[in-house]
Amino acid sequence: MTILSWPDNEADFRRAIRQWIEDNCPLSMRGPNRGLEDICWGGRRWTFASDDQRLWLERAAAAGLTVPGWPCEYGGAGLTPWQQRIFDEEMTALEARSPLESFGIWMLGPALLKFGTEEQKRIHLPPIARGEIRWCQGYSEPEAGSDLASLKTRAEDHGDHFIVNGQKIWTSYADEADWIFFLARTDPSAPKHRGISFLLADMDSAGISTRPIRLISGKSPFCETFFDNVRVPKENLVGAVNDGWTVAKYLLAHEREMIGGGARGLQDSLPLHRVVQEFVRPGHDPFADADLRQRIARAEIDALALAQTVDRYLEMAQGGEGVGDKSSVIKYCAAEQNKRRQSLILEAAGIDGLAWDTTRADGSSLARNWLRARANSIEGGTAEIMLGIIAQRLLDLPRG
Repeated sequence: MTILSWPDNEADFRRAIRQWIEDNCPLSMRGPNRGLEDICWGGRRWTFASDDQRLWLERAAAAGLTVPGWPCEYGGAGLTPWQQRIFDEEMTALEARSPLESFGIWMLGPALLKFGTEEQKRIHLPPIARGEIRWCQGYSEPEAGSDLASLKTRAEDHGDHFIVNGQKIWTSYADEADWIFFLARTDPSAPKHRGISFLLADMDSAGISTRPIRLISGKSPFCETFFDNVRVPKENLVGAVNDGWTVAKYLLAHEREMIGGGARGLQDSLPLHRVVQEFVRPGHDPFADADLRQRIARAEIDALALAQTVDRYLEMAQGGEGVGDKSSVIKYCAAEQNKRRQSLILEAAGIDGLAWDTTRADGSSLARNWLRARANSIEGGTAEIMLGIIAQRLLDLPRG
């Protein structure tokens, strides 16, 4: 990779990073995502939608800007929080799409940076930053969703390795992932929040299989994942044996921040009124309806308020105060906002929004997006769980 030197002055940095984006982001990689084909996930199985998509990833990865806040030695650009904020602002201003989306970036990466050994960091982080390895998360089980600590997947100690047996569910993109990070019980006699370990496994390991889950939208990123006597080397243990819940909680906070808007590729970076204009038929003016116009404006104001809240939390983190349970605020508010956003887009599109299996709709119709947004209130912690955390841990309200 090429380690770039960036100005320390805010105004100079903004000019420099804007110029870098203008020089390196192909014009075809700008504008709102039209569908899944515009999102780059990377990985061993990935097929680029275009040469420009490949080029944009290669240029961003070479500069460390797929993971701008990570240290340079692990594939990042070493940007400070305020530099990352300006980078995001300039990406949005130029309508540049994210060069890479990855659960490795949003969730596993931060966990490895905090809990991983030096060897684990050097083995796993650079391939994530370059988009060479795609990760999935093995947390939920058929009888352990919101009550995750009740998980039953077992990892038995066999000297230099574990033998894993069990099942995970709602494993996003498991059928397309190269590696999985997951939780397994290593001490069945310990209380449920103890005796759990955090492990990494290659999805090509003997004994790992997946089965897609079809949702109401007609498509789904979710899978069931099965472990049948899977051998996992001890060097793939993150943190201490039986202390995986500590790693899991830290990672969950990052997952909720991601669902709450940290991942640019999961939400359009354009303001809602611009997105609406992209999907209405010529000659149709959705803003002629005063009520709809006001609701779109309110949604944009709420989105700006959430963005300011996220910035405030980032400043607190920069000052040494962890985000912690505040991630539940981000996750809950963003999930509700995205559901409302998709409803308004669908309403503004009128009858065109009902397209399902047409050439124009392809696999990313507005109706499918609206249905998919319903899952935002479930994945990463249900809305009820988030409200409970906010009430008890942030507002210090008594239990009901």
